[in-house]
Amino acid sequence: MSHEDDIQALTRLMADFTAFIGKRLPDDVVAKLQALRDQEQKDLSKVVYDSMFENLAQAIALNRPACQDTGVINYFIKAGANFPYLARLQNILVQAVKTATVEAPLRHNAVEIFEEINTGDNTGERAPFIHWDIINDGDEVEIEVYMAGGGCSLPGRAITLMPSAGYEGVVDFVFDTIVNWGINACPPLLVGVGIAGSVENAALLSKKAILRPIGSSHPNLKGAALEKRLEQGLNELGLGPQGLSGSATVLGVHIESAARHPSTISAAINIGCWAHRRGTIRIKGDLSHEIISHREVAL
Repeated sequence: MSHEDDIQALTRLMADFTAFIGKRLPDDVVAKLQALRDQEQKDLSKVVYDSMFENLAQAIALNRPACQDTGVINYFIKAGANFPYLARLQNILVQAVKTATVEAPLRHNAVEIFEEINTGDNTGERAPFIHWDIINDGDEVEIEVYMAGGGCSLPGRAITLMPSAGYEGVVDFVFDTIVNWGINACPPLLVGVGIAGSVENAALLSKKAILRPIGSSHPNLKGAALEKRLEQGLNELGLGPQGLSGSATVLGVHIESAARHPSTISAAINIGCWAHRRGTIRIKGDLSHEIISHREVAL
């Protein structure tokens, strides 16, 4: 195959994978939803969980998106500097989104700022939004696809606190946000918290936090303990599935952090709804690939 043929093959692969992510939740999310359904005691909440699983089954059977709000598409890229298609990857992903929007189909949600025009193909100014990390000098790339729906984006918040507020201030910020806005995001929720020295760093980290597999922990023992305490406390709110009350509010709480300035402590929240459309694919320089987020799946 020529280089241009390889570009077309990679575009096809990413279009297929992007479309797939809108239709099938990752394994860790499905497993957590099953666990929450099994522990639920309220009859109405059990019915809601059952409807969620019926929805997921129909999405697979009918080859249609699992949620009508297919969101704003984000790609998080961890690349080796010698991946042979790195220079073309942004254009590849833009074309992949256009193709997936038509073929999946995905509802088109990209609205141009100020012009207030829906582009009709989920692309536009900085859309899809692409985050880059060059992590080594290898020849492979790991791409995380995330679809941020309107509901799960509504609780997104960021704040810079006085240092005297401490981590207690971060906890208060998290609880205030979930109490006031969490119900808009279709619980149970995956809560991502970023803690850093400025709001833009905290916001990016909070988004990366909801890309972590459910059940993973912050590498710092104190951070991991805070994740668990927040999860326990938020579950005591009892929002339940779709906010109709129940034994759980969250799928989990993940914290990502960065060193801060002594005089500030910034925190941010990003939320994933129960239909947490996220997927990870690893592609080598020869275009062989492995799907990390979904077992026993072939595109």
